[in-house]
Amino acid sequence: MLRKRKMVQARKREREREREREREREREREREREREKEREREREREREEKERERGERERERERERRERERERERARESESKRENKRETERERVRQERERRRERERERERERERERERERERERESKKVRGRERERERERE
Repeated sequence: MLRKRKMVQARKREREREREREREREREREREREREKEREREREREREEKERERGERERERERERRERERERERARESESKRENKRETERERVRQERERRRERERERERERERERERERERERESKKVRGRERERERERE
């Protein structure tokens, strides 16, 4: 009887120890699931961080590209302004040259008219002298 009770108690203790071991295994599985979830969260944080960094790099590249484009546009505008100034200066010089040539032609025409008037006076003077000589001869 005593032996039977001891056996029953021993089996009972064994079942209790087995249940305790099972509970411990379950707690360990639970801890492992938690560790796995934490690793997954960490991987997710790393993916998000990489994605954020990639987005920042892309935005930075885009900002730099726009800045280079603005710089090229400013350079084109500057070159265009310089070219316009050069063209304006060439046009001013051309017009000034044309005005000088026109003034020179006008002075030449004026000198020609003056020479023509001088020749006309000479002809008049010769006619007058010729008439005077004619009158002199008539008087003689």
